[in-house]
Amino acid sequence: MKFLVKVLLALIAFVALAAIYVLNPILPTPTGPQSAALYAPGDLGLSSEPLALIDNTRATLANGEFPGQAFRSLNGEVWFPDNRDQGPYPLIVYSHGFMSSVSEAEYLVEFLVPKGYVVAAVDYPLSSGGSPGGPTVNDVINQPGDASFVLDHLLARNTTEGDSLFGMIDPQRIAAAGLSLGGLTSQLAAFHRDVRDPRFAAAVSIAGPAVFLTPEFFSTSDMPFMMIAGSADAIIPYAAHAAPIPQKYPQSLLVTLDGGTHVGFASIATTFMRWFNHPDEFACPMLLQGLENGDAPAEEMMLPDAAIGISADAARPCTMTEYERAMRPGEQQMLTRLAMYSFLESVFAVAPERREQMETYLISELAKEQPAVSLTM
Repeated sequence: MKFLVKVLLALIAFVALAAIYVLNPILPTPTGPQSAALYAPGDLGLSSEPLALIDNTRATLANGEFPGQAFRSLNGEVWFPDNRDQGPYPLIVYSHGFMSSVSEAEYLVEFLVPKGYVVAAVDYPLSSGGSPGGPTVNDVINQPGDASFVLDHLLARNTTEGDSLFGMIDPQRIAAAGLSLGGLTSQLAAFHRDVRDPRFAAAVSIAGPAVFLTPEFFSTSDMPFMMIAGSADAIIPYAAHAAPIPQKYPQSLLVTLDGGTHVGFASIATTFMRWFNHPDEFACPMLLQGLENGDAPAEEMMLPDAAIGISADAARPCTMTEYERAMRPGEQQMLTRLAMYSFLESVFAVAPERREQMETYLISELAKEQPAVSLTM
């Protein structure tokens, strides 16, 4: 009997150690002195609060068996530095991808907030993984309005004495950022003629769909814009969506991660997906099934319209026949952190010398120190 107990305890210990190893992988660090210095953890601390917002001015459309509702429910989180003395800080309104959630950006939040950024994100009503009726891409045109509503809420709290966010946000330093469908949401919030929010002063799209966006689409603003994309992306094909961005918008930067995948940009990829030959191969069947959800017609504002800068161009997802070994998600997320942080600092740093230094690093040094990165302007 004692022997069986010992065996059971040993088995439990083994499973516990295996779980710790799976859920807490050892992540890579960058090479090169400048990259290593930038990658050092911030010292401003990190606090968070849940967001539970209701927008009564806009409806949630019917979706499958879901009949719709007269309001939009936006639940998520806001993260901010513990140190109040060095504020106000720039704000990033982050948008998650299709069938995803706010937890997708965990690795960016943990890196950026202690370095002096406020980040907010909500689960979108009809594109998140838990959407009623099943997640659908059809509601994306309404998501910039959701981002603006979140921004309204945060800026109101920023001027309310006694609030935990009082004086924490600089309203002149606000960025829209997101992954995949959230990247498209960020592009719409920054540039779309009819739904853009002029309070956004910069935008970052991480592997966001853009094949149907023409130069006219980007003509509404001259704000700094960065696209981060992986060359091995099977879901949002790099050649169609990301590669043309510098020709479409002169104020853009394209950061290419050689061998980077689509799923590799999500926090969860660094756990069990780090053993996959190509994480997108695992995700593609679920994505294709998810894209069948939602039978509502496309909103008029997303239909082809030359005046707005939306074309009928398309690129089918998940058409790869062979999935070659891709960049490891840990490396991909490390490089994404470096690119996004240096870009934001080049736009939002208070000191002109810091902005110039970060622009020089981003344009001239990042790719030199990190061989898997290339940058196109």
